[in-house]
Amino acid sequence: MRILILTHRVPFPQNGGYPIVVGNTVKGLVSLGHDVSLISINVKKRSGKITERDELLDKIRYIEYDIDTRLTMVEAFSNLFTKNPYNIDKYYNAGFERLLVKDIKENNYDIIQFEGLFVAPYLSAIRKTTKAKLIFRAHNIEHQVWQKLAQQKSDPIKRWYLSLLARRIKTYELELLDKFDGIVVFTGQDKNTMLSYGTKIPISVLPIGVDLSKYQPDELKTEFPSLFFLGSLDWLPNREGIEWFIDNFHKDLTAGRLKVKFYVAGHNIPEAYDEYEVPGKVFIQGEVDDALEFVNSKSIMIVPLLSGGGMRVKIVEGMAMQKCIISTSLGAEGINFTHGTNIIIANNTDEFQEALSKCIADEHYSREIGRNARKLIEEEHDVHAITTDLAGFYQSII
Repeated sequence: MRILILTHRVPFPQNGGYPIVVGNTVKGLVSLGHDVSLISINVKKRSGKITERDELLDKIRYIEYDIDTRLTMVEAFSNLFTKNPYNIDKYYNAGFERLLVKDIKENNYDIIQFEGLFVAPYLSAIRKTTKAKLIFRAHNIEHQVWQKLAQQKSDPIKRWYLSLLARRIKTYELELLDKFDGIVVFTGQDKNTMLSYGTKIPISVLPIGVDLSKYQPDELKTEFPSLFFLGSLDWLPNREGIEWFIDNFHKDLTAGRLKVKFYVAGHNIPEAYDEYEVPGKVFIQGEVDDALEFVNSKSIMIVPLLSGGGMRVKIVEGMAMQKCIISTSLGAEGINFTHGTNIIIANNTDEFQEALSKCIADEHYSREIGRNARKLIEEEHDVHAITTDLAGFYQSII
């Protein structure tokens, strides 16, 4: 098949959840012999485009188009009086639409896959241009992310604004669903949500897949005990979750009963987080050069997610690296886990305190959780098997 993948951000380097999912999908489809093109919006205006060339680029057609998604204060204010969700509208660009239309006319694609809601503004123009089957991969139910963020806010103005945004996104999502030819979701929960909204088109549940050959845990290089968080803090649910954790456990980590070093790493960590650092106890490391090497060097991973949706790539990767993971139920959504066997679920401060204390004190227990986690990923998240199923879903739609 000739397949076009559309993304609202550049998936290189593959060092975050969205880029990893996109990159693994493209690699899997290429390995199956399909002809893959990738067209991405670049919102960061990087000089020189991709600074470190990914070997995947030699196997696909790749086009990157710069757009400016920043809003002026006037635009932000005026948006209050429209029905459109600004955080989706900002990804629309007439020049990018013309590029897409031209490319699609010149290439006889069988499948065009929209990676998430933020490339949906181009659906109408693409539908008019091609007879290819259009697939929507929902990385989460977007309006639910904003609803949960609103519920967590104590400030009534912030809660009102986030609720307004959630309602607009929900309207937008529901209007879109049956305009595609097929939908792919990561979790059964997301499929059930879409069905509850009356979706009639085919929906396939395909979990996040990883290339297990790249995940080689080495316990001899792991510091025990050690506690870590890894995630992009430009995604609001991640920021909300880690701030909740630090607010509740900073004292215990620095002067209390949790005798463990705590490391925070990821993209776009605000400078204000430097205030959380305590020499020898709390380390705000920012973006790390090699995420998997960082993960391998630490023993206990936390995922204190309070809002969001879909399946978390970092948990799948952490499990593949044999980490003992403590997560909220929401963070582990969609993964076929067993609490206390291959992950530990903690949904409030008391449960986190109990889980942390046990894992820090009992190395054998922590390592056993990690080994069982790896087995789960081997059984259910191998990217080659999942991509084969994705290609099969395409064929069923065609």
